[in-house]
Amino acid sequence: MTDLIRDRRESRPVDAACAAAEAAAHIAGVDIRPLDSVSELEAVRRLYEHIWRTGENNPPVTADLLRAMTKAGSYVSGAFDEGELVGACFGFFSPPARGALHSHIAGVLARMQGRNVGFALKLHQRAWAMSRGVSEVCWTYDPLVRRNAYFNIAKLAADPAEYLPNFYGPMDDDINRSDDTDRVLVRWRLESPEAEAACDGRPRPADAEAARARGAVAALGVSAAGGPVVGRADARTVLVGVPGDVEAMRESDPACAAEWRTALRDVLGELLSEGARVRGFDRAGWYIMDRQETQ
Repeated sequence: MTDLIRDRRESRPVDAACAAAEAAAHIAGVDIRPLDSVSELEAVRRLYEHIWRTGENNPPVTADLLRAMTKAGSYVSGAFDEGELVGACFGFFSPPARGALHSHIAGVLARMQGRNVGFALKLHQRAWAMSRGVSEVCWTYDPLVRRNAYFNIAKLAADPAEYLPNFYGPMDDDINRSDDTDRVLVRWRLESPEAEAACDGRPRPADAEAARARGAVAALGVSAAGGPVVGRADARTVLVGVPGDVEAMRESDPACAAEWRTALRDVLGELLSEGARVRGFDRAGWYIMDRQETQ
């Protein structure tokens, strides 16, 4: 962690963030450190190609771009399991100058799932950012992917801020396939009480059934056949469901996956544009949203 805290300001929040990052890496059984050599950055390129199955002609990022980013002071890190690169994350500063970090890509090998390597990478990124006076990290994710929604909203306590239809345009990989690349932008307020609790191992709670018992209605649900069912969104608290595994659905039933994309764009996108706030994400597959009171 010496490199991580090299430039840090002396403060309790930064010290606590560094301690949380060290603990997460220890629990995951990995060593996480910033990367800057050409060989290390080339390894990141190959890792991302393997995760997203893009092939050499369409890599998610190139080593020379990562090299330029590290020279400019941006964030690139890798997670190592017994010397093997098994995960990586990179981001660059966004306006206001050096006040926020946009985390562009984070990926971990599938065989490492269940060891919380991704969580450890994000905590390393948080500590690195806080040590440089950054108060917020933003990134995008596919709102149809249930595990990613849970990770971002519950496990990290990041807040969905904006729905971005077909944000990246067509992407030639085996994860997105021919689906539109709709994304949700999340903002991770690094020193918020929710983020501090999440990084201390206490995820943001969310209970869709309890919300339903208190009057929440389902604006989007899942049919018996697995397709989207549009409901109503006229209550103070609204539930928005997503399928269990949309990535598998893109292979087995691409038409149904496309229906889900349109339905979620219409429902979740509209609610966010109207100012509704995502209170949490239930692991059972529900966004729990509070609508603003109308005057």
